[in-house]
Amino acid sequence: MGKKDVLMDEIGQVPEPFLDEVLDFVRFIKAKITKGKTDITIASESSLKKDWLRPEEDEAWQNL
Repeated sequence: MGKKDVLMDEIGQVPEPFLDEVLDFVRFIKAKITKGKTDITIASESSLKKDWLRPEEDEAWQNL
């Protein structure tokens, strides 16, 4: 049984009034993952910017 199956079994045993908290936590984790990806993208942009702004790059992309 995989981790998702175990998790689903555990969620199945959570009383109904607590499911809102479980859902909030899952959404928190998803937001955290998305923020991490965004942070990496932003960090990469500054290091790649020096190459993107070169005349050679403009020339290479002008026909697209």
